[in-house]
Amino acid sequence: MTLDTVRDEALDLQDGAVALRRRLHERPEIGNHLPITRELVMEAIDGLPLDVTLHETTSGIAALLTGGKPGPTVLLRGDMDALPLHEDTGLDFASKDDAAMHACGHDTHTAMLATAARLLSARRDEIPGRVLFMFQPGEEGEHGAQFMLDEGLLDVPALSDGTPSPVTGAFALHITSTIPSGMVAAKGGPAMAAADTFEIVVKGAGGHASEPFRTVDPIPIACEIVQALQLMVTRRVDIFDPAVVTVGQITAGTTNNIIPDTAHIVGTIRTVSESTRTAVHDNLKRVAERIAEAHGATAEPQVILGYPVTSNDAAFADFTLDVARDVLGTGNVHRMPNPIMGAEDFSYVLQRVPGTMMFLGGTHPDRDARTAPANHSNLVVFDEQAMVDGVTLYSTMALRHLGLE
Repeated sequence: MTLDTVRDEALDLQDGAVALRRRLHERPEIGNHLPITRELVMEAIDGLPLDVTLHETTSGIAALLTGGKPGPTVLLRGDMDALPLHEDTGLDFASKDDAAMHACGHDTHTAMLATAARLLSARRDEIPGRVLFMFQPGEEGEHGAQFMLDEGLLDVPALSDGTPSPVTGAFALHITSTIPSGMVAAKGGPAMAAADTFEIVVKGAGGHASEPFRTVDPIPIACEIVQALQLMVTRRVDIFDPAVVTVGQITAGTTNNIIPDTAHIVGTIRTVSESTRTAVHDNLKRVAERIAEAHGATAEPQVILGYPVTSNDAAFADFTLDVARDVLGTGNVHRMPNPIMGAEDFSYVLQRVPGTMMFLGGTHPDRDARTAPANHSNLVVFDEQAMVDGVTLYSTMALRHLGLE
């Protein structure tokens, strides 16, 4: 077998990949504990020559394929968790859970990774090294990757003759409904943002709505803080090292004629460098506290750290783009000019191992990529044919990284 045949092998496995994806789609699970999903994955990889470790702190699965020749290890990641929303796609295999949906395509990731495990297992004898298949829960804000790392995901044992087999590269795909099928995109350096949340409690002194002078009204103070945070971004953040600060919720009061004691502000901070991330955290606290103080109130800001910046290794990103050109054709491979301000916990893996997160086109044939419902929409649908591209990319990336041409 040669690398030229990988796509043909992926096509041969497509029916099984689609069937698994649809079973996963019907039974979405949220968070780090996905018993049904784990069972379906274990069924899909049953009988393959894999050393499987079932993680204990989560439903994570680490499946290690040892090739017929010595060499390093390459990691392939597929996330498995769904989102808490009701599906309205009308698909024949729509979610059977009214409160959960695979709206970010993780069901396709899991099915593609399991199919790549089958494809690569058939090539076991020719592989000079190992492939570590990372089936990961809890990507949607639950830090599943970090839990798997903490449980020793990267502690790959030496080969039987004592030769070390360290993880030297990591690769992940993310399907996207607003990129046309047959296309992929990636970039070196920051590819996705760090995403943190903040909460600010403004404490004033309540009273009757007819006598605001006897109170310290926290509502206009909270409004002033919100406006000042936007001014902070435009005047205190380098435009070439951006930040996005979004207030998503303001709550205060109980009725129309009472000035409340407190107002609550909740939002998110997205940055693409650690220096700007730290600066925005510090500036947000200063702005909130001092505006409140100027009006005789107090503010209690809190920043809750989320995922760090997803930063692709520059050399590995170039490698993956080259492989993708060979697989999909030069015209279908795009180097992203800018990061995406969404966040990813594959960032934790990339802090430890050189690697790349690549975006896989998955616009459904009945949709236009420019207007298609996006990932996280309750109407999003994906082109299952794009899974052939994904399986081919997973498999070829691994084989090329381990030295096969």
